[in-house]
Amino acid sequence: MEESTSHTALVAIKFEEVDFSHKEAEVLRGASFHVHRGEFVALVGPNGSGKTTILRLVMGLAKPDRGRIEVLGRSPVKARSGIGYVPQGMSFDPTFPISVEEVVRMGRLEGFSRGRAEKCCADVDWALELAAVDDLRGRPYSALSGGQRRRVLVARALASAPEPLILDEPTANMDADSESRLFSVLGGLKAGVGKASATTILIATHDTAFVSSLTDVVLCVGERGDHGVIHHAAKPIEDVPAELYGGHALRVLHDTELEDDVCCQPGKGGEEAAR
Repeated sequence: MEESTSHTALVAIKFEEVDFSHKEAEVLRGASFHVHRGEFVALVGPNGSGKTTILRLVMGLAKPDRGRIEVLGRSPVKARSGIGYVPQGMSFDPTFPISVEEVVRMGRLEGFSRGRAEKCCADVDWALELAAVDDLRGRPYSALSGGQRRRVLVARALASAPEPLILDEPTANMDADSESRLFSVLGGLKAGVGKASATTILIATHDTAFVSSLTDVVLCVGERGDHGVIHHAAKPIEDVPAELYGGHALRVLHDTELEDDVCCQPGKGGEEAAR
Protein backbone atom coordinates (compact mmCIF):
# COMPACT_ATOMS: atom_id res chain seq x y z
CA MET A 1 0.00 0.00 0.00
CA GLU A 2 1.35 3.44 -0.89
CA GLU A 3 1.78 6.00 1.84
CA SER A 4 -0.70 8.83 1.88
CA THR A 5 0.51 12.27 0.88
CA SER A 6 -0.01 13.57 4.42
CA HIS A 7 2.05 10.74 5.91
CA THR A 8 4.86 11.19 3.39
CA ALA A 9 5.03 14.88 4.26
CA LEU A 10 5.68 13.93 7.88
CA VAL A 11 8.67 11.72 7.07
CA ALA A 12 12.08 13.40 7.35
CA ILE A 13 14.40 10.44 6.63
CA LYS A 14 13.53 7.13 5.01
CA PHE A 15 15.67 4.06 4.26
CA GLU A 16 14.18 1.21 2.20
CA GLU A 17 16.13 -2.07 1.98
CA VAL A 18 19.49 -0.30 1.85
CA ASP A 19 22.70 -2.27 1.25
CA PHE A 20 26.14 -0.70 1.52
CA SER A 21 29.65 -2.15 1.42
CA HIS A 22 32.99 -0.42 1.91
CA LYS A 23 36.06 -1.92 0.27
CA GLU A 24 34.22 -5.24 -0.07
CA ALA A 25 33.31 -5.22 3.65
CA GLU A 26 29.55 -5.38 4.16
CA VAL A 27 28.29 -2.56 6.38
CA LEU A 28 24.50 -2.48 5.84
CA ARG A 29 22.17 -5.15 4.49
CA GLY A 30 18.46 -4.57 3.99
CA ALA A 31 18.42 -1.58 6.37
CA SER A 32 14.92 -0.10 6.58
CA PHE A 33 13.63 2.60 8.90
CA HIS A 34 12.03 6.02 8.80
CA VAL A 35 12.13 9.12 10.97
CA HIS A 36 9.30 11.62 11.32
CA ARG A 37 9.80 15.36 11.22
CA GLY A 38 10.35 16.81 14.68
CA GLU A 39 11.53 13.54 16.23
CA PHE A 40 14.66 13.19 18.35
CA VAL A 41 16.39 10.01 17.20
CA ALA A 42 19.29 8.19 18.86
CA LEU A 43 21.32 6.06 16.44
CA VAL A 44 23.22 3.68 18.74
CA GLY A 45 25.83 1.02 18.14
CA PRO A 46 29.45 0.16 18.93
CA ASN A 47 32.34 1.77 17.07
CA GLY A 48 32.58 0.37 13.55
CA SER A 49 28.95 -0.79 13.46
CA GLY A 50 27.92 1.52 10.61
CA LYS A 51 26.57 4.62 12.35
CA THR A 52 28.84 7.03 10.49
CA THR A 53 28.01 5.24 7.23
CA ILE A 54 24.31 5.93 7.83
CA LEU A 55 25.05 9.60 8.50
CA ARG A 56 27.08 9.82 5.28
CA LEU A 57 24.27 8.16 3.33
CA VAL A 58 21.73 10.61 4.77
CA MET A 59 23.92 13.54 3.73
CA GLY A 60 24.52 12.16 0.26
CA LEU A 61 28.25 11.75 0.85
CA ALA A 62 27.98 8.04 0.05
CA LYS A 63 25.69 6.13 -2.30
CA PRO A 64 23.93 2.88 -1.40
CA ASP A 65 24.71 -0.27 -3.39
CA ARG A 66 21.01 -1.11 -3.35
CA GLY A 67 17.82 0.34 -1.94
CA ARG A 68 16.33 3.78 -1.64
CA ILE A 69 17.00 6.76 0.64
CA GLU A 70 14.90 9.89 0.91
CA VAL A 71 15.44 13.03 2.97
CA LEU A 72 12.40 15.30 3.14
CA GLY A 73 10.99 13.53 0.10
CA ARG A 74 14.10 14.13 -2.03
CA SER A 75 17.35 12.34 -2.74
CA PRO A 76 20.05 13.00 -0.12
CA VAL A 77 22.14 14.92 -2.66
CA LYS A 78 19.27 17.29 -3.48
CA ALA A 79 18.38 17.69 0.21
CA ARG A 80 21.98 18.18 1.38
CA SER A 81 21.90 21.99 1.45
CA GLY A 82 19.16 21.89 4.08
CA ILE A 83 20.91 19.42 6.41
CA GLY A 84 22.83 20.67 9.43
CA TYR A 85 25.82 18.57 10.48
CA VAL A 86 27.84 18.69 13.69
CA PRO A 87 30.98 16.52 13.49
CA GLN A 88 32.83 15.12 16.49
CA GLY A 89 35.37 17.86 16.02
CA MET A 90 36.67 20.34 13.47
CA SER A 91 40.28 20.33 12.37
CA PHE A 92 41.72 23.82 12.50
CA ASP A 93 45.00 25.68 12.75
CA PRO A 94 45.13 27.03 16.33
CA THR A 95 47.25 29.93 15.11
CA PHE A 96 44.60 31.01 12.57
CA PRO A 97 42.81 34.10 13.93
CA ILE A 98 39.14 33.16 13.62
CA SER A 99 36.50 34.20 16.14
CA VAL A 100 33.48 32.27 17.36
CA GLU A 101 31.13 34.51 15.36
CA GLU A 102 33.17 33.95 12.20
CA VAL A 103 32.98 30.17 12.67
CA VAL A 104 29.19 30.40 13.02
CA ARG A 105 28.97 32.61 9.92
CA MET A 106 30.57 29.74 7.99
CA GLY A 107 27.17 28.07 8.27
CA ARG A 108 25.79 30.68 5.86
CA LEU A 109 27.63 29.71 2.71
CA GLU A 110 25.40 31.70 0.35
CA GLY A 111 27.42 34.76 1.28
CA PHE A 112 26.49 38.35 1.98
CA SER A 113 25.12 39.72 -1.28
CA ARG A 114 22.54 42.50 -1.16
CA GLY A 115 19.26 41.31 0.32
CA ARG A 116 20.88 38.42 2.16
CA ALA A 117 23.25 40.11 4.59
CA GLU A 118 20.52 41.34 6.95
CA LYS A 119 18.83 37.91 7.16
CA CYS A 120 22.20 36.21 7.53
CA CYS A 121 23.15 38.41 10.48
CA ALA A 122 19.80 37.75 12.15
CA ASP A 123 20.19 33.99 11.68
CA VAL A 124 23.74 34.07 13.07
CA ASP A 125 22.58 36.06 16.12
CA TRP A 126 19.73 33.57 16.67
CA ALA A 127 22.07 30.59 16.38
CA LEU A 128 24.62 32.07 18.78
CA GLU A 129 21.91 32.78 21.34
CA LEU A 130 20.17 29.42 21.03
CA ALA A 131 23.43 27.47 21.32
CA ALA A 132 24.26 29.53 24.44
CA VAL A 133 27.52 30.88 23.01
CA ASP A 134 26.45 34.48 22.36
CA ASP A 135 28.73 35.66 25.17
CA LEU A 136 31.68 34.02 23.41
CA ARG A 137 31.11 35.51 19.95
CA GLY A 138 34.21 37.71 19.98
CA ARG A 139 36.58 35.15 21.47
CA PRO A 140 39.11 33.19 19.40
CA TYR A 141 37.77 29.73 18.55
CA SER A 142 41.13 28.23 19.56
CA ALA A 143 40.75 29.61 23.10
CA LEU A 144 37.57 27.65 23.85
CA SER A 145 37.16 24.43 25.79
CA GLY A 146 36.10 21.25 24.00
CA GLY A 147 32.51 21.59 25.18
CA GLN A 148 32.33 25.23 24.10
CA ARG A 149 33.68 24.35 20.65
CA ARG A 150 31.03 21.67 20.25
CA ARG A 151 28.27 24.18 21.00
CA VAL A 152 29.84 26.63 18.54
CA LEU A 153 29.68 23.90 15.89
CA VAL A 154 26.01 23.40 16.78
CA ALA A 155 25.49 27.14 16.30
CA ARG A 156 27.28 26.96 12.94
CA ALA A 157 24.86 24.23 11.84
CA LEU A 158 21.86 26.15 13.18
CA ALA A 159 22.79 29.31 11.27
CA SER A 160 21.38 27.77 8.10
CA ALA A 161 18.07 26.83 9.81
CA PRO A 162 18.62 23.12 9.06
CA GLU A 163 16.08 20.34 8.74
CA PRO A 164 17.22 17.84 9.86
CA LEU A 165 20.13 18.38 12.28
CA ILE A 166 22.68 15.54 12.51
CA LEU A 167 25.23 15.18 15.31
CA ASP A 168 28.02 12.59 15.32
CA GLU A 169 29.02 11.54 18.86
CA PRO A 170 28.22 15.05 20.17
CA THR A 171 29.16 14.36 23.80
CA ALA A 172 32.47 12.57 23.15
CA ASN A 173 35.09 13.79 25.64
CA MET A 174 32.66 16.29 27.17
CA ASP A 175 32.47 17.04 30.88
CA ALA A 176 29.12 16.78 32.67
CA ASP A 177 28.45 20.54 32.64
CA SER A 178 29.15 20.89 28.92
CA GLU A 179 26.96 17.86 28.19
CA SER A 180 24.11 19.34 30.22
CA ARG A 181 24.41 22.64 28.33
CA LEU A 182 24.41 20.85 24.98
CA PHE A 183 21.28 18.82 25.76
CA SER A 184 19.60 21.98 27.00
CA VAL A 185 20.24 23.46 23.55
CA LEU A 186 18.91 20.34 21.83
CA GLY A 187 15.87 20.37 24.09
CA GLY A 188 15.10 23.88 22.91
CA LEU A 189 15.37 22.78 19.29
CA LYS A 190 13.08 19.84 19.93
CA ALA A 191 10.57 22.20 21.52
CA GLY A 192 10.73 24.47 18.47
CA VAL A 193 12.18 27.47 20.33
CA GLY A 194 12.53 30.34 17.86
CA LYS A 195 10.93 28.34 15.05
CA ALA A 196 7.46 27.48 13.85
CA SER A 197 8.09 23.77 14.40
CA ALA A 198 10.46 21.34 16.10
CA THR A 199 13.76 20.44 14.45
CA THR A 200 14.33 16.81 13.49
CA ILE A 201 17.44 15.69 15.38
CA LEU A 202 19.53 12.59 14.67
CA ILE A 203 22.33 11.78 17.13
CA ALA A 204 24.86 8.98 16.65
CA THR A 205 26.31 7.54 19.86
CA HIS A 206 28.33 4.49 20.84
CA ASP A 207 26.51 4.23 24.19
CA THR A 208 24.12 1.36 23.54
CA ALA A 209 22.68 1.15 27.06
CA PHE A 210 21.23 4.60 27.75
CA VAL A 211 20.01 7.60 25.77
CA SER A 212 18.78 11.07 26.67
CA SER A 213 15.19 11.40 27.83
CA LEU A 214 14.68 13.72 24.84
CA THR A 215 14.79 10.62 22.63
CA ASP A 216 11.66 9.61 20.74
CA VAL A 217 13.16 6.80 18.65
CA VAL A 218 16.10 4.45 19.25
CA LEU A 219 17.70 2.84 16.19
CA CYS A 220 20.38 0.22 16.85
CA VAL A 221 23.00 -0.61 14.20
CA GLY A 222 24.95 -3.85 13.86
CA GLU A 223 23.59 -5.43 17.01
CA ARG A 224 22.93 -8.95 15.70
CA GLY A 225 25.67 -9.26 13.11
CA ASP A 226 23.15 -9.07 10.26
CA HIS A 227 24.10 -5.50 9.26
CA GLY A 228 20.54 -4.30 9.76
CA VAL A 229 18.94 -1.49 11.77
CA ILE A 230 16.66 -2.42 14.67
CA HIS A 231 14.06 -0.11 16.20
CA HIS A 232 14.17 -0.62 19.99
CA ALA A 233 11.87 0.61 22.71
CA ALA A 234 13.22 2.55 25.71
CA LYS A 235 11.93 3.34 29.18
CA PRO A 236 12.72 5.90 31.91
CA ILE A 237 15.09 4.90 34.69
CA GLU A 238 15.90 6.42 38.05
CA ASP A 239 19.20 4.74 38.98
CA VAL A 240 21.48 6.63 36.56
CA PRO A 241 22.72 10.11 37.60
CA ALA A 242 20.96 12.72 35.45
CA GLU A 243 24.18 14.67 34.88
CA LEU A 244 25.63 11.79 32.85
CA TYR A 245 23.14 12.34 30.02
CA GLY A 246 22.48 16.04 30.24
CA GLY A 247 19.26 15.25 32.09
CA HIS A 248 17.16 12.19 32.83
CA ALA A 249 18.00 9.10 30.81
CA LEU A 250 16.14 6.27 29.11
CA ARG A 251 17.29 2.67 29.19
CA VAL A 252 17.44 1.03 25.75
CA LEU A 253 15.46 -2.22 25.78
CA HIS A 254 17.54 -4.47 23.54
CA ASP A 255 15.12 -7.37 23.97
CA THR A 256 12.45 -5.43 22.06
CA GLU A 257 12.08 -4.93 18.32
CA LEU A 258 9.44 -2.53 17.07
CA GLU A 259 8.12 -2.72 13.54
CA ASP A 260 9.16 0.25 11.45
CA ASP A 261 5.59 1.52 11.14
CA VAL A 262 4.85 1.24 14.86
CA CYS A 263 5.85 4.86 15.35
CA CYS A 264 3.04 5.84 12.98
CA GLN A 265 0.40 4.26 15.22
CA PRO A 266 -0.90 6.41 18.10
CA GLY A 267 0.15 5.05 21.48
CA LYS A 268 2.44 2.38 20.01
CA GLY A 269 5.89 3.99 19.82
CA GLY A 270 8.72 4.86 22.20
CA GLU A 271 7.91 4.50 25.87
CA GLU A 272 4.36 3.32 25.19
CA ALA A 273 5.65 0.26 23.35
CA ALA A 274 7.94 -0.55 26.25
CA ARG A 275 5.09 -0.87 28.72
